[in-house]
Amino acid sequence: MHATQTPRQDDPLDVETFARPEQQRRFVAAMHRIAAERAPGSSVRIYVSIAPGDANCERWLECIADDLPDGVELLHYRTAFEGAAYDWDALASRLDGLVVIGRPKRLGSRVHVLGPVARLELRSLVATKPVLLFTHNHGLVPVVDCLSQVMPPEEAPRLKLIAPKRWNRESITIRAALDALRPTGFSNAGLESFRAVQAHLLTPFSAASR
Repeated sequence: MHATQTPRQDDPLDVETFARPEQQRRFVAAMHRIAAERAPGSSVRIYVSIAPGDANCERWLECIADDLPDGVELLHYRTAFEGAAYDWDALASRLDGLVVIGRPKRLGSRVHVLGPVARLELRSLVATKPVLLFTHNHGLVPVVDCLSQVMPPEEAPRLKLIAPKRWNRESITIRAALDALRPTGFSNAGLESFRAVQAHLLTPFSAASR
């Protein structure tokens, strides 16, 4: 992925996107096709790639849920694989999107590093489904807008994703991605029922959910 505009010489991250204009156009067109082909009443399932032992897991899941359209079902390791084998290929075929959470270089950094597992999860879906990076400062950023770099070790490579400094939450890519992840045909009563169930699924082991 490459920058679409000339950054300031003293700050190479000072761009709105690292995607070329044609990359953005192809991404937006693909998202529009996904949205147009979604059948009314069909569910939308998104997997959040976060380490199951992450102390911030519940907080990040709540932030991500707030940034996504109403009615989206969020899955993560505990709800998808707890007590079962990690069969990513079987799950990926039933997903509508992916949110990855990397380890920031430092507090507030735009540089996020994905571990080997998250990198492979991203690679399996990024060409066909909405894949978003969760950043602590800007919320959800489409991976297409990020600068990516494979990192060692060679036997288990990691992935560095850099979010653009001047990222805009109203950009055409995030609006298209969220439209592609928007369920259709939810009634108000059905949506309220869904929210109650989803609140439990996000924090299935919390005291409040027992």
